[in-house]
Amino acid sequence: MKAAVIESVGRAVVTEVPDPTPGPREVVVEVAACGLCGTDLHILQGEFAPKLPIVPGHEFAGAVVGVGAQVTEVAVGDQVAVDPSLYCYECRYCRTGHNNLCERWAAIGVTTAGGAAQYAVAPVANCVKLPEHVRTQDAALIEPLSCAVRGYDVLQSRLGAHVLIYGSGTMGLMMLELAKRTGAASVDMVDLNPARLETARGLGVSASAATPDELDRPQGWDLVIDATGNAAAIQDGLDRVAKAGTFLQFGVADYATRVQIDPYRIYNQEITITGSMAVLHSYERAAELFANGVLDPDVFISDRIELARYPQALEQFAAGVGRKIVVVP
Repeated sequence: MKAAVIESVGRAVVTEVPDPTPGPREVVVEVAACGLCGTDLHILQGEFAPKLPIVPGHEFAGAVVGVGAQVTEVAVGDQVAVDPSLYCYECRYCRTGHNNLCERWAAIGVTTAGGAAQYAVAPVANCVKLPEHVRTQDAALIEPLSCAVRGYDVLQSRLGAHVLIYGSGTMGLMMLELAKRTGAASVDMVDLNPARLETARGLGVSASAATPDELDRPQGWDLVIDATGNAAAIQDGLDRVAKAGTFLQFGVADYATRVQIDPYRIYNQEITITGSMAVLHSYERAAELFANGVLDPDVFISDRIELARYPQALEQFAAGVGRKIVVVP
C-alpha cells in the first residue's frame, strides 16, 4: 500500500509499505481521511516519536476492511473513527485514571504506524462506530475535538466566564465553539493571521484582534487559552489572566520553549496555570458532539489533499495556510 513516511528529521516521503494485518483484537481500517496536526510537525522535527521512520497520522477515520479473530464489536463495512491513544493500563498514572500521562505512553501515528496511508491497523477498543449521517471523510475532526473536550475538562469552565483564546487555527476555533456552548459570557480571540480571524468572526467570536491591547478588558480574562504553542503568545497570555483566573496551555510548544512567570502575582491573585495533554476519556464524547453538529466540517476543513502530496501538505500546514488540512488516500 501507499503511505506517507517520515524517514528522518526534516524528510517526509510517500512510498510503498507492507499492508497491515490485524492481531486478534485489532481491525484494519481503509482510511477515508487523515488530518494533519502540529504533532506531525514535531515528529518531522525529531520530537515526540521515539524512533524514525514512522507512518504519521493520528487523526483518521474510515471503513473496517479486516478484523482479528477475536473481534465481535465491529464488522467489515462499518464506518469508524479511531482514538489513537495507546495506554499500558498498568502504570501508576493509568491505574489512577490519568491514562494520558501513561509512563509507557504511545499513540497510533506517533509510536506505531498511523493513518497517513491507504490502510491502518487499530485496536477494536479504539474504534468508535459512526452514525449513518456522519460523512466518514469528515470524521478525522473527532480526534482534535476530543483534545479540545479534554481541555475544557481541565478548565472546569464556569457559567459567565470571559474567555480569551490565542490562535484561530483549528484548535483555537474548536475551543471557541466549545466555549460558546459552555456558557461563556464572551469569547475573544487574537491571531496575527487576518484570514483565520475572519473565520473566527464567521463562527461568532465576541471580538477579535491581532493583540489583546486592541480589546477592551482592562481587568483581564477569567480563562485564557493558548492554542498556539508560541512563546510570545504564551508570555503575553500569562499577563492577561484576571484575578482568580486560569491560564490553560493547550497548544503544543517546542521542547525548548521557555517563558517567565511572576510567582508573587500567582500567589497574590490566586491564578491557576494548567495544561491539557491529548485525549482522556473524551473521544466518545467528542464523537457524540460531532454527530450532533457541534462543528461544521465545511468550515473547519479547508483543504483535502491527495496522499501523494503529503510532503507538500506538511509544508502548507507549517506555513499556516488554511485551517484543518486532511489527506485523502
